[in-house]
Amino acid sequence: MDKINFTPFTEDMKSTHTILIPGMLPLHFSLLQSALTSCGYKAEILQNTGREVIETGLKYVNNDICYPALLVIGQLINALESGKYDLQHTALIISQTGGGCRASNYIFLLRKALEKAGLTHIPVISLNVNGLEKQPGFNLNATMLRKFLAAVVYGDALMYLTNKLRPYEVVQGAADQLAQKWLTKLGKAFQSGKAQALSSIKSFTHAIAAEFAELPITSQEKTKVGIVGEIYIKYSALGNNNLEKFLQKQNCEYMLPGLLSFVMYCVDTYLTDYKLYGGSLLKYGANKGAMWYLKHIEGILHEALSTAPFSAPATYEETKAMANGVIGYGNNMGEGWLLTAEMLELARSGYTNIICAQPFGCLPNHIAGRGMINKIKEIAEEANILALDYDASASRVNQENRIKLMLATAK
Repeated sequence: MDKINFTPFTEDMKSTHTILIPGMLPLHFSLLQSALTSCGYKAEILQNTGREVIETGLKYVNNDICYPALLVIGQLINALESGKYDLQHTALIISQTGGGCRASNYIFLLRKALEKAGLTHIPVISLNVNGLEKQPGFNLNATMLRKFLAAVVYGDALMYLTNKLRPYEVVQGAADQLAQKWLTKLGKAFQSGKAQALSSIKSFTHAIAAEFAELPITSQEKTKVGIVGEIYIKYSALGNNNLEKFLQKQNCEYMLPGLLSFVMYCVDTYLTDYKLYGGSLLKYGANKGAMWYLKHIEGILHEALSTAPFSAPATYEETKAMANGVIGYGNNMGEGWLLTAEMLELARSGYTNIICAQPFGCLPNHIAGRGMINKIKEIAEEANILALDYDASASRVNQENRIKLMLATAK
């Protein structure tokens, strides 16, 4: 097959083009957008959802590929075809890890879809830290990385606290309103360049926790549910058929592992691979330095979340230790051992009812998720785990009925 010609994102496009970002985590991505615009770029998080996004994905992506790829590419192409954007001044961005997971190839699938749609003039930016692909107009420098990581920390804090308090709030909607207030405040901090400093991260996270602690709550009991799985499907409402809203209607308290843990896992994966197989000593040293910084900001986050009446989730190292002797750390394709460890940690924290949300046919998730259920139950006998497959043809009614059955078993 002929190589697809693509348009690079040039330096002059920084001021003329709007970068469209596929949606996944509303709180985190709102902050990431603020971080990106504070670096001089124009950016917008896509909100288009529904069946038309899936149908667009089916039109431009082979349905044998991962369901998240179909959704992400479908959302981007659907937005371009909506007539809302000036296609001469629009660019796209997509992450590229460089790992063995098929997600590393999403960017090439996107460019193939753009060619099929007659939109090859639209630049696609690869968001990666491995030097896989460089664009002259997009510079992922140290300052931008620090801003992105600060956004992840703030996003984790807001997600954890809203999920913790929303089910028990006396004034309905108070937790979400407070989260939106902080999104605005942090957005302004990013624009003024004051959000990414370690001192700012400490002061903001403690202030966030303090304000959430003041919200009046009830003491009624709720069914606790943990959500794990493939990163896009477990976080994205588009990917999991609005799973979080459904659990809210079922009178549940649900918990999702933070994004920072996944970032740490990605860095740790290279350290593990180096120990097992060798590699570049320079890259190993860079990743060691990155892990030190990540553990430092994780410590700041956990210190803030530990203030009364909250109990902070397990640290990355505590979660990692739970997988020791259960699944090998060399099993790091996709979510790998982290998925198993997160289920064990949730069960230990009282979220014994666990939904493992995975794309149909995702081999890493079927091995480290569904494939580890019996082993996890040997360790955490009270664990009530439901593995749910998501794809374009999956029945939402069937998925929700299975969740209801899991909750009935819990009660």
